Amino acid sequence: MIIFCSCGTTRPYTYMQGQFDTAALSKANISNPIIQKGDLMSIIVYSDNPEATKLYNQTLISTGSSPASGGGGSTEATIISGGGSTTAAGYLVDESGNIQFQGLGQLHVEGLTVDRLKALLDSNLKDTLLKNPYYSIRFLNSRFTMLGEVAHPGVFSIPSGHINLLEAFALSGDLTFYARRDNILVIRELNGKREFSRLDVTKPEVMSSPYFYLQQNDIVIIEQNKKKAIVNDQITTRNIGIAASLISTIAILYSLLRK
Repeated sequence: MIIFCSCGTTRPYTYMQGQFDTAALSKANISNPIIQKGDLMSIIVYSDNPEATKLYNQTLISTGSSPASGGGGSTEATIISGGGSTTAAGYLVDESGNIQFQGLGQLHVEGLTVDRLKALLDSNLKDTLLKNPYYSIRFLNSRFTMLGEVAHPGVFSIPSGHINLLEAFALSGDLTFYARRDNILVIRELNGKREFSRLDVTKPEVMSSPYFYLQQNDIVIIEQNKKKAIVNDQITTRNIGIAASLISTIAILYSLLRK
């Protein structure tokens, strides 16, 4: 057993093996999230005239209980704080990719980045309705899903504007001993199309992939390695053996009692 253990290798379980091309990998390629159907957006408008700006902002309410969803194409996200809760109104992107923006009506936002959405709002508000407007925009329901060989599979919120694959592993309790680190599947829906990419986190080059930084609603699937399949087979064989032994013992006892 000592000889066999000494021959083992940790290479299949080690992240980022080999030499780093610092020139190519030093710059983080963070792709801007794209607004999709079903996204819930927080959009706050500011300008030099606070009174005029009120028309284009939803109300922030503090309450002791969870509120109901608002009407007019908007909904609400609730943040629990202390004994009460703060209700942050948000704009839900409908099945046509539109939001009903307060004071402006319907806006088509699907496929836009946050910067392009700011430019769209500028084209409607700047100079004509508001002086020097600027905006605070963020995703209220930004999340991703981790499935397979991780310690805690489930749906996780993206705590900031972006998250990379290694941070996602940390949120889900890291990969298990039986996880394949060289064949991780990322499923992404973008502009109505589903995209698939397989990543190898044992190599530093994974950081240059456009899928290394996750986007909202991404699904990450961790495949089991051959050792897990072997262990499962061994457990199945052992259980069958135990069951057969029990049946045989019961049959023998029954035969003895009949005599």
